[in-house]
Amino acid sequence: MDLPPQVSISLQDSCLSYVRDRLRQVMFESYAGVPLGKFPEDLRMYEHLLWASAANVVLEIGTNQGGSALWFRDRLATMARYGRIAAGAVISIDLDVEPARRCLESVPDDDITLVEGDVLDPQLPARVSRLLPADARCFVVDDSAHTYRTTRAALEGFASLVAPGGYFVVEDGCVDVEELRVAESWPRGVLPALREWLASPAGSQFVQRPDLERYGVSCHPGGFLQRSH
Repeated sequence: MDLPPQVSISLQDSCLSYVRDRLRQVMFESYAGVPLGKFPEDLRMYEHLLWASAANVVLEIGTNQGGSALWFRDRLATMARYGRIAAGAVISIDLDVEPARRCLESVPDDDITLVEGDVLDPQLPARVSRLLPADARCFVVDDSAHTYRTTRAALEGFASLVAPGGYFVVEDGCVDVEELRVAESWPRGVLPALREWLASPAGSQFVQRPDLERYGVSCHPGGFLQRSH
């Protein structure tokens, strides 16, 4: 069985040390044999939010190798089996979707649409909008390059696809928290872009939900947003 490295903590250890170890560990996580670099605590919150909002489309900005697209597809399929939604679909965007195509070759990937595109391309939101069903209730996740420019572009281009009451999650704001940076190669700029966008007219339609960082550790500080109107 291919498991990620073990992380442990004693009562005498620093919690910060434990969280930093978890941030390193997540790079070795997988789902159904496909790499998936997200905290289980964040995924659990996603399950709650998908159910609460009855989202039937997950729009993922940043595919990587496709593990999270597959995970989201399976969560939506479960919601459909329980009658919460009629059917679900995942749209996942990346500069290069070939790594995901290769990883998903051996697993069922029905209802996953891979879109090759650059979040900085101003034409991309219109391309993606044309793929949405008429009754789309979108749950949007920005897992792009975690820089100021890509975060701002994701918010400006795709937040409008979230219906009132729905959610947009800006992932990996941990890159801007000095205590949580475990590699100098990590980018920066997520949290400044998020703060500035929230102060804009479009951003004023959303509220931050820090209470959704409910499990004590999250890669997405300040990144859980709910559309209020």
